[in-house]
Amino acid sequence: MTVREIATTAYSDQKPGTAGLRKKVRVFAQPHYLENFVQSIFDCVPTLRGATLVIGGDGRYHNREAIQTVLAMAAANGVARAVVGQHGLLSTPAASHLIRTLDAAGGFLLTASHNPAGPDGDFGIKFNVKGGGQASETLTRQIHAQSQHIHRYVISDAAAIDIDTLGSHTVEAMQVEIIDSVEAYAELMQSLFDFEAMRAWLRQGHRICFDAMHAVTGPYARRILVEQLGARAEAVLGGVPLEDFGGGHPDPNLVYARHLADLAFGDDAPDLIAASDGDGDRNMILGRGIFISPGDSLAMLAAHLHRLPGYRSGLRGIARSMPTSRAADRVAQALNIPLHETPTGWKFFCNLLDADQITLCGEESFGTSSAHAREKDGLWAVLAWLNVLAASGSSVQQIATRHWQRFGRHYYQRHDYEDLSHEAAQAIMHQLQTRLPTLVGQSLGAWTVSQADSFTYHDPVDGSVAGDQGLRIICADEARIVVRLSGTGTQGATLRLYLERYVSPQGDLAQTPEAALAELAARARDICQLEALSGRTAPTLVT
Repeated sequence: MTVREIATTAYSDQKPGTAGLRKKVRVFAQPHYLENFVQSIFDCVPTLRGATLVIGGDGRYHNREAIQTVLAMAAANGVARAVVGQHGLLSTPAASHLIRTLDAAGGFLLTASHNPAGPDGDFGIKFNVKGGGQASETLTRQIHAQSQHIHRYVISDAAAIDIDTLGSHTVEAMQVEIIDSVEAYAELMQSLFDFEAMRAWLRQGHRICFDAMHAVTGPYARRILVEQLGARAEAVLGGVPLEDFGGGHPDPNLVYARHLADLAFGDDAPDLIAASDGDGDRNMILGRGIFISPGDSLAMLAAHLHRLPGYRSGLRGIARSMPTSRAADRVAQALNIPLHETPTGWKFFCNLLDADQITLCGEESFGTSSAHAREKDGLWAVLAWLNVLAASGSSVQQIATRHWQRFGRHYYQRHDYEDLSHEAAQAIMHQLQTRLPTLVGQSLGAWTVSQADSFTYHDPVDGSVAGDQGLRIICADEARIVVRLSGTGTQGATLRLYLERYVSPQGDLAQTPEAALAELAARARDICQLEALSGRTAPTLVT
């Protein structure tokens, strides 16, 4: 075995998005493309030398080859120990947990999250830092800057390692351990939840249906839901990870998981219906005859989490991303705990978690988690709901109805305009930002604009400032419009329009979101000049 230094030329398109670098597989397959980005990380994180590194992915196409490349480069860059999930699999929250428990210096996660997979699909890589969280904005900028003038990388010419068999290997001076991908995570879940109560709930005849969407959480769901909790084997759908996710789109929402909504609203529906996404960090929650929006899920869990073993001491605080429904704000107020509003991106929650200022956090993009990890955690959210059902003796529908009767209901939707030209997307954002100062005091249908601005976040922990995090049009507590550009796509631009309307406990709590938000949606499209500037008469996706 020898370490080789390879001359390379920088690629101009290696700027990470919200959570790492995501591109089409064919882009990552270009000579030196992955190597350049990985070396840029090693160059910017010198603490990896002589330390432990966690490596795993969501099992998508190109995952196995990429892991071999990362291992060979880790050995060449002086990493002392690499811990790899068996078959190259590690869910994003499980990897975060391993980084924390092993006191690793960081982790490489090979994933494009909820994006489609396969030879013509997407691939991605991100670096999580010591402590298990996503790379900071500062580190991300450093990695990007390094990628723009990189001229060499180092790599071992050692043979590929067997990542399918548990055991140990040596590459150069680096020890490589292939570990059970699920074991440590399953133990963590047992420390947080009342497994005996959930077993009893299932023995009473209650049923769960969980769709892993042929992505990474299949083995986790089978181990925990079936083997440990006693759910029937058929309760787990799509439980075998496939390189193309079975040809589906592993994004659990009412569009790409429509079959679950049909199941929930059909005859003989299970008590709890749920799904997770490609890398296991997102969740979708439904009950018999009801869909729970991500914002409502965050708020309802906040109101009930004290029932669960790992949270009986109560919540220290709650955080949500700015575009996420304000439903959790009312629960925080009732519990007399802080509510933090952050930019989109889980990295912004990590400072609050590390400073012990929050226990629970969530985003509108179907992400929810707690202080147990530094990533959003899809299966955690499903188990939390399962434990709440078992502890309360209530159905999902009953929990939601009682919650709205106490706190009121936040009707909420996100309208995605995908694959716009960058010029059209920027034109929409520019014209709206220019108009914001003129909107305050104006009528917006049934509402009056009380605030219109570009959201800037002042981190209460380290004092850092993140500007230009989305445009807001706020009508006091009654309604809200938010517009921002997404950072998770791999082609074109995606513009996201968020709509929120609050109805008090005395109002109509039984409307569909479409009906409740129809007027606000029309006003938003007009203010944003969406049709005129994009040529689109309707969003690509509504969630």
